[in-house]
Amino acid sequence: MPLYEYQCTECGVRFERHQRFQEAPLRTCPECGGRVQRLIGPVGVIFKGSGFYSTDHRSGGKSGRAKSGASKEQGADKAGAKASDSRKDA
Repeated sequence: MPLYEYQCTECGVRFERHQRFQEAPLRTCPECGGRVQRLIGPVGVIFKGSGFYSTDHRSGGKSGRAKSGASKEQGADKAGAKASDSRKDA
């Protein structure tokens, strides 16, 4: 069950309640009987896997990406040349 946080608009008291998703939000303060608002707070997120730390990034920035892209193009040219050579032999 999710934990919701509420704040009274009249007395300012904050409180938490475990509620089901199907339940309607609370409307009255347990202290003074005034109106309450449900507060939206930060969500606990856990990032798993690689790529979430500064040590997981490639060094070199954009220049590293350009070099890797150029080497891929050169590799594709070599593969194309080998394929055309093999067709000539057959």
